[in-house]
Amino acid sequence: MTATDIKNLLDVIPGSPVGLRDRAIILTLTLTGRRRSEVLNLTAKDLNQEGEAIFYSYRGKGGKHGKRELPQPAPLAIQQALEAFGKDFATMIPEESLWPSSADSGRGIISGTFYGNLRRYFRMAGLPPAGVHIFRHSAAKLRREAGESIEQVSRFLDHSSL
Repeated sequence: MTATDIKNLLDVIPGSPVGLRDRAIILTLTLTGRRRSEVLNLTAKDLNQEGEAIFYSYRGKGGKHGKRELPQPAPLAIQQALEAFGKDFATMIPEESLWPSSADSGRGIISGTFYGNLRRYFRMAGLPPAGVHIFRHSAAKLRREAGESIEQVSRFLDHSSL
C-alpha cells in the first residue's frame, strides 16, 4: 500500500469508538512495522513515556523482546480511542489491552473482529482486499521510500536475516 492508500483507508473509518480504536491499530501497525499479534497483544504496561517520547515494549517472533519509540500520530490516536471507550491510560490496569472491545472485558479486541472491520474499511476506501500483514509490508516500503537501506529496514522489522 502507498501512503495515499493508507490515508484513503484512514479517511473512511468512522469517528465512533470502534472506528477510533481501529484507526489507532492501523496507525500503530503501519508506523511500527510490528506483526498483528505483537500489536493486538499490547497492554497498558507496554507503553511508557520518557521525556517527550512514548515507547512501547513488545515480544516478537522467536521470543525476541524489544523496546522502540512509538511514532506520532499513533500515541495520540491510542489516547483518543481509549477516551472514546471511557478509559484513562493513567488509571488502566497494567494487563489491560490498549484496544478495548465493546464487551469491555479488559482483554481487548480479538484478531478476527479487527480483520472483519478491516475488510469493510478496505471496501469502503475502494481498495483491494488484503490481510493485516499488508501494514508490515507498507511500513517497510515507506521506510525504503524515505531512503533507508535494506539492512536498516531489515533491522527495523527484526528480521533474523536479510
